Amino acid sequence: MSLRLKDVVKEYPDFKLRIDLRVNKGELVTILGPSGCGKTTTLRVIAGFITPDKGNIFVSDRSIEHLPPHKRQIGIVFQDYALFPNLNVLDNIAFGLKMQRVKRILREAKARKLLKLVHLKDYGGRKISQLSGGEQQRVALARALATEPRLLLLDEPLSALDAKLRKGLRGEIRRIQRELAITTLYITHDQEEALALSDRIAVMRNGKIEQVGSPQEIYNEPANLFVAGFIGQANILEGTVRSIERRYALFNTALGDIRVPAPRSCYPGRKMHLFFRPENCTIRNSTPAGNKGNYIRGVVAGIEYLGEIMQLEVVSWNSRFILRLRGCPPLAAGDQVVFSIKADNCRLLPATR
Repeated sequence: MSLRLKDVVKEYPDFKLRIDLRVNKGELVTILGPSGCGKTTTLRVIAGFITPDKGNIFVSDRSIEHLPPHKRQIGIVFQDYALFPNLNVLDNIAFGLKMQRVKRILREAKARKLLKLVHLKDYGGRKISQLSGGEQQRVALARALATEPRLLLLDEPLSALDAKLRKGLRGEIRRIQRELAITTLYITHDQEEALALSDRIAVMRNGKIEQVGSPQEIYNEPANLFVAGFIGQANILEGTVRSIERRYALFNTALGDIRVPAPRSCYPGRKMHLFFRPENCTIRNSTPAGNKGNYIRGVVAGIEYLGEIMQLEVVSWNSRFILRLRGCPPLAAGDQVVFSIKADNCRLLPATR
C-alpha cells in the first residue's frame, strides 16, 4: 500500500507544517530532521490524532483524512512503546486483535507467530517489567503488526536505547520490514540511523521537507547548505563562480581556485558555497608545480584517532576543514599539510540556507 500526503497543511500560532510526500508500496521512508521541525506532527496527522487544516492523505489512492484513527488500518510504534504493564507479552501483542473481537485461540496464535518473527519466541508469559528496553521495543513492534496494518509508522522507536543496542535493533526493524514488505514511515533525528535503514530519506526543517532522495543522494548530493550540514560532516567554503568550461566551473575562493562540476544554476559571477565530505580528501607530500588542481595548504590544528580512521582538523587562513583519512602518514598538531579533493567529489550549493 502506498502513502501520499498531498499539500497537507497544519497551522499553529508559532509553527506551520506544509508537507507533500509519497511513500511507495513496500518502501521504508525516513523523515529526518532536528527536534521541533514537525516530524512527529506529520506522523500524528497521518495517524489521525491531529486534523490537518488543508490537504489530503491517501493510502493506495483512497482518501483517509476524514477517517478516525481506529479505521485507518495503521500500525504505530511510539517513542515510549506505550505497552500495558498489567498485561503479559502475549496479551500486549494480541490487544489490538482483542479489540477487533478476534477469537482468543486465533489472536494468541497470531501473537505467537509475531513473537517468533521478532525473535522473542519464549517470552509470551513474561511481564513487561521483566523485559529490557530492546525487548520492549520488539514487543511494541509486534503489537503494531498484529492487526495486519496497511501502513506502519515508527516514531523514534530507538531513541531511548543505548548506541550499541540501537545499532542491532535497527537491523532487526529493517529485516522485519523487508520480510513483510510493509510500507513504512520512520521518524528520527539520528542521521546514521536514517542512512542505514532507509530506501529514501526526507530531510525536514521548520515544517517543510527540504529534500527527498536515496541515502546516497542525500549524503553526496545535498540540495542546500542545511541538508549538507545536517547529514554527516561537511566542509563548506564560500566563493564566486569565475568561469564555466563544458561541465565544470572554476570556483574562486580565498584559498585559490577550485575546479568543480557546474550545476545548472551556476553562472559566472554568482556567489555560491563549495561543499565536500571529509573522507574525500587526500593528504599530499607537496603541491604539484604550478599548483594546478584542487589543492589546499593548511596547518594541523587537531588530531583524533578513531581506529581505522584518523580525523584531522586543518586550518587554512580563516577556514577550518575536517579530513577523515585511512593510512594517514604520522602527523602532529602544528604540522603543515597539503590536501586535495577530486573535482567530482565537490558540489556547488546556493549561498542561501
